[in-house]
Formats: sequence, C-alpha cells, structure tokens
Amino acid sequence: MEAKERILLLTEILNKASYDYYVMDNPTLSDYEYDSLYRELVNLEKEYPELALIDSPTRRVADKVLDRFEKITHEVKMMSIDDVFDINEVIKFDKDIRKIIPSPTYSVELKVDGLSVSCIYEKGILKVASTRGNGTVGEIITTNAKTIKSIPLKLKDPLDIEVRGEIFMPKKSLSKVNKEREEEGLPLFQNCRNAASGTIKSLDSQVVAKRNLDNFMYQVIGGNFEEQSKVLEFLIDQGFKVNKESKKCSSIEEIEEYISYWQIHKDELPYPIDGVVIKVNEIYAYDQIGYTVKCPKWCIAYKYPAEVGESILRKIVFQVGRTGTITPVAEFDKVFISGTDVSRATLHNEDYIRLRDIRIGDTIKVRKSGEIIPEVFEVDLSKRKEDSIPFEMIKNCPSCNSILVRKENEADYFCLNENCPARKVNSIIHFASKQAMDIDSLGDSLIQKLFDLELIKEIPDLYHLEKYRQELVSLEKLGEKSVDNLLGAIEVSKGMNLDRLIFGLGIKNVGSKVASTLCNAFPSIEELEKASFDQLVALDDIGEIIAQSVVDYFQDINNIRLIDSLKEVGVNMKYIKKNIINGAFAHKIVVLTGTLQSMGRNEAKAKIEELGGTCTNSVSRKTDIVIAGPGAGSKLDKALDLGIRIIDENEFLELIK
Repeated sequence: MEAKERILLLTEILNKASYDYYVMDNPTLSDYEYDSLYRELVNLEKEYPELALIDSPTRRVADKVLDRFEKITHEVKMMSIDDVFDINEVIKFDKDIRKIIPSPTYSVELKVDGLSVSCIYEKGILKVASTRGNGTVGEIITTNAKTIKSIPLKLKDPLDIEVRGEIFMPKKSLSKVNKEREEEGLPLFQNCRNAASGTIKSLDSQVVAKRNLDNFMYQVIGGNFEEQSKVLEFLIDQGFKVNKESKKCSSIEEIEEYISYWQIHKDELPYPIDGVVIKVNEIYAYDQIGYTVKCPKWCIAYKYPAEVGESILRKIVFQVGRTGTITPVAEFDKVFISGTDVSRATLHNEDYIRLRDIRIGDTIKVRKSGEIIPEVFEVDLSKRKEDSIPFEMIKNCPSCNSILVRKENEADYFCLNENCPARKVNSIIHFASKQAMDIDSLGDSLIQKLFDLELIKEIPDLYHLEKYRQELVSLEKLGEKSVDNLLGAIEVSKGMNLDRLIFGLGIKNVGSKVASTLCNAFPSIEELEKASFDQLVALDDIGEIIAQSVVDYFQDINNIRLIDSLKEVGVNMKYIKKNIINGAFAHKIVVLTGTLQSMGRNEAKAKIEELGGTCTNSVSRKTDIVIAGPGAGSKLDKALDLGIRIIDENEFLELIK
C-alpha cells in the first residue's frame, strides 16, 4: 500500500478508536493495538511530512512551548447562568416561563464543575479554542484544547460553526495527577475544577496531554435549531461528546425528581458536578423570553447546598488592604468542605463579628459562599467555654503599628499611614493586576518576595527591575526564560491605555468603569490633574464622592511624584480613542435600554466607545441616541418625550458594521 493511502487509513482507524473510547465509552482497540498503529503513523509522517493530514492524532500535542496566551474577543458574548439555591426559585422560574410559553419543555443537564470553552470550526476543521474569560474577551487555548481527545479536530461535515461546552478533569485523572505530584514533592490540586483550570492554562501542551482532561459540549452558536434536545443530537452526530445524563422534562415534578436523584448520586459520577442546569427546550422562544445584562432568562442553574464544616476557631488575624482597610480573618482547624481543605475565612469587619458574637476557641460552622469563598456563618453556643473572651478590635495597624481609624457611618477600620509596608505591597499588586496594567507573570507572591528583598519599594520600581536581572534569575522558581517573560510583560504594560493606569493608581472610589468615564472626558493625565470638582461632578456616573476623591488624589504631592516617575520611564499618559473622527457614534452620548439579543450590554458599550461614543445610564437633553431593545421602559418613554433619536437593535448592528 502506498504511503498516502496508509497514512489516510491509519488516521481514520486511530480517530475512530479515539471517538469510540473517549466519546462513546466503548473501546474498540486494545492499548497495544492503538500504540502500535500510532507509532507506525508517526514514522510515516516523519518520512512523508507533506502527507500528514490536518486531523491526524499526532497533531494533538504541539512540539513547542507557548510563551503566552493570545486574547480573543468573542463575537457572541459567553454569558453566565443565573444561580439559584432553593427549589422554590426553580418553581418560580417555571411559573415565569409559563407566562410566556403555555406548555414548555425543559432540557435538564448536569452542571459539570469545570471551565467554559468555545471551539470555532472552519469547513469542519478546529481553528480556534478559547476560554470564557470575562465573557467578552477570553484567551486562545487551541493548542491545549487539541490534546483533549473528546474535542474533535475534524467534524463529520465541513461546517463553519462555533460550539461551546465545559472542559473538566475526571476524578480518576485528578487522583493520578495528585499521586504523581505527591511523589515529586509538589503541592496537590485541591479539586477537579482547580486542576482543570490550572492545567488548561499551562503553556506546555505536553503537560496538558498527560493530565487527560475531558469535555462535554452543549451549545451551538447560531443555526436553525428549534429545540435544545436537537442541538445535543446534532453535536453527537458531528462527533462531539455530550453528557448522556441530560433529560427532557415536561413538568416541574420531573425536574425536582431529577435534582433530588443526582443530589443523592452525584458522588457516583466519574466527573465533578455542583448542580443542575435547567434550560427551556424551545430555542425559538429564547428571544421572547429575553436576557439580562449577564444571563439569559431562559435557563437557570440550581446549585446544590453548600457543604457545612464544623471546626474550632484558633486565632483571628488582620490583613491590610491597599487603601488601608483592615480585614479580620479567622484561622481554624482544617476542615474539608466542597472538595477542598479550608483553614481560613474572612470575617469581614468588626460589626460582622460582634453580630454573631464570634470568639476565639468557639466551635464555628463554616461553608463556602457560592462554593468558592469560605465564610464563618454561625457559632455553636452550646459548646462555648465559660472562660471565653468577647472579641476586641485591634487599635493599631498589624503592619506599621499606626493607630487605626474608623470613620463615621463606615464599617471598616483604616490604617492611614501611606508608607505602611502592607499597603504598599497591595498597591503594587493592584497596579499589576489584570484589570489594571495586566502584567503577566507578576503574581501576588512574587510581588511580596520582591518587596521583602527590597528589589521594589514603590510602583515605579517595577520599571527598573532590569538592573536586578541576575538577582531575579537566582530566585527560586524563576529562571532565564521566566525573567525574560516578566521583564517583557512589564515593558508591554507601559503602552496600556490611560484608563487602565488610572484604575491601577488605586484612586479611592474609582473603579475601571469610572476610570474610562474620566478618560473619555479628560484624555490626558495633565487634563485630568487640572479637572475641577465642578467639571468632574458634571459628568454622567460621577457623583460628589467620586469627584472629591479624584480632586484629593491630584492635590497630594506624593501622588504627583508617583505619576511623574511613571512618565519618566515611558508609561503612556494619554487616552487613545479608536475611530473617533469617522466612528458611527463619534461625539454622541448614547443610552442603552431594554435587552439586546445579539450581545450583552457591556459588549455593546465597548463597541459604542470604540466608535467614538459615550455611554451613560440616564436619558437627558444631552442624549443623542437611545438604543432600545425588548423590555425598554421609562428611558424609552423619556426619549420619546424629548424627541431623541431612537434606534432598534438591527439598526445598531448595521451602524457598528
């Protein structure tokens, strides 16, 4: 047989065997047979590289290690699902749906505890796989996704489609990975979700391949499907793996039965779940049912109740935030909750502790809020010791010993010392964070280490780390390549847009959205420095408290020195607006009201701002355009009264083309 025919045959046999094993759970080749055929294919492709097929199983693992992940903007926002924790909320959901659709059916699916993935196919070939990210912008993980054998490299038909689903780590894979890490003296992954997330973010696809991640798909973007159940059938037909435990239900009683069954039997599954997703099966009704800014209204996720652990409170310690906020933190005997060992939990503030009368030595009840954040929510007073001492808030900062201050009508205590070491470290951490200057490779622990070694003391010191290159290379877990990546990321951050810098400076009450509003009005640092209170408070979304915070910040000589230092090292101080002159919304004030079907509100705002517009929350005589979707209310009425131009979603989509 000629090499071309043999390569084609081997590719077909091996891909079919992978599909049978990983998707259908029905092995058709022994491990020995598969490995023998795989080695033969590898050798043939080495001898005839020009004959290797695009869907060859040898292409699932890349030869080189990535330097970083590229970003991608999702054409259709990857929305989250609204969580509910009470069966009565599921009943209410059903009643609300029946007001719109008299006799709905539901596609009820297990909520796998992993991370969302989007896969884009062109002519049936996998081109791009990406994470959800913030829903609008994700990271491209194509190289790693190809290692997951339940994600086909080639579809049955040559289609141009986007499919979405969940990447997860099976329980067996977690046990194997942790056994290997234990033997190597590495820290263990606490649960399948953390392991899957950490693995898919690895820059080395060979590492990803060894950890045997898996995938279920459940959504097709676009298409002409009438029902969700038909979507699942289509996905199976094209070679995707879907969760076989999905069920079509016609009544709330069937849904309750499904929820109850899996609450009892979820630990028997080979993969982790944390609840049940309930979707209206009739896709044609989705637009009618509608969307919120973040979530579709046609589905909800019922989350199983958080596991509660009981422990002994041993100590209350205090953390200092970047703005000087003092947060009490409980330290207690380790307890296993929802798949992880927990020994610390926030206690929020003095009032939270006093309201629950939490004392050192108490038997406390701990749960995970939303299955993520541990919290102490109750004390078992029947087990309290007679000599227990009521909680007393500390008077001095645990980092610099300055006297703490609690302002009137505020729950938190503050350290007002701007030279407090803890405040400085957390200011640098905030400055380098994703929402601010997005300095890859510069994590919290590394910043703390660099601060302790006095390689950095202030934010501008980040831009002088090049002169400590040898010291950086010698640090544990760093090396030549890691240091190159770190210094490169720091250099790249100099070009970040001004709104990212303003947010990164940590001005009190100024979040990322407010930073963008400020920079739209004052597109250079010099203009913002000179802005008066009256000019600031006149802006939409800027109230008196925020305006005063901005004025106060730029009147502080230490803050001016910080900005001047950043100027000297070349950090961008101007706000770069895209397509301002020719943009469809150039110099227009725009208000969004109602629900857009094609994208979330944040995505729509971003597109308007890219085309020169300014989005505000309220309609006034200054408003130029109101974009009205289904469910538009009083804002639309006011726009009609004022004679403001109103456009619908179709016209909006035409404009942003």
